[in-house]
Amino acid sequence: MRNALQYILSLIFIGQMYLAMLAFALWWTPFVLLRRDAAFDAVHAYCRWVRWTAAILVGLKSEIRGEVPQDEVIIAAKHQSFFDIIMIVSVVPRPKFIMKKQLMWAPILGWYAKRIGCVAVDRGRRSIAMAKMVADVKAGAEQAGQLIIYPQGTRVAAGAVKSYKVGVGVLYSELGQDCVPAATNVGVFWPRHGLLRKPGLAVVEFLPRIPAGETVGNFMARIEPLVERASNRLMAEAGFPLPPGAQV
Repeated sequence: MRNALQYILSLIFIGQMYLAMLAFALWWTPFVLLRRDAAFDAVHAYCRWVRWTAAILVGLKSEIRGEVPQDEVIIAAKHQSFFDIIMIVSVVPRPKFIMKKQLMWAPILGWYAKRIGCVAVDRGRRSIAMAKMVADVKAGAEQAGQLIIYPQGTRVAAGAVKSYKVGVGVLYSELGQDCVPAATNVGVFWPRHGLLRKPGLAVVEFLPRIPAGETVGNFMARIEPLVERASNRLMAEAGFPLPPGAQV
């Protein structure tokens, strides 16, 4: 009975979350047309709404730890579900993403993504996509902000293992920007697939930044164990049983 109630509350929460996306987008559109910065106000307001309603409806509270970057940096974040995106965007001043090209054609989402300076990437051919990614990011360098990238390239379920892609290291090297790693445990409560949203405390933690200037090899050797161990620690703190051999 208790689990059934949580499913019902999860469905209500998910439904209102997408209705709110439409409502927020329509409300903010006139302002965004007149002033690009209003797009950031819109996404901040929406993400804070989702965090608040998650706590009220399904008991999923959320907490940001560490120093939130305010300057122009790369944020290399662990990605377990839609909620870690919501949490990061709710607090970062000028977020922008490396996104799949297809998402730019999504109603509402694609238009707002363009307004905040997201970079579209075609994943078809890896070397060409990477070169285009670097060129597109450099081309938008005049629009200062925090570039959020997921080193594993996709959502990864809590406890699953997936190697980090070198693209984040190439961007770090080519752009010459500091990198702020970010760990999370949100997949424990908001899984990659499925409708159930579990009560608890979801955490995104900004870790100490890696200054610009490392080689790609050294950077990649640092970023993966740093983010994975911190994420494992947060998941263990939430009561998630880590797989054998997982380091914290």
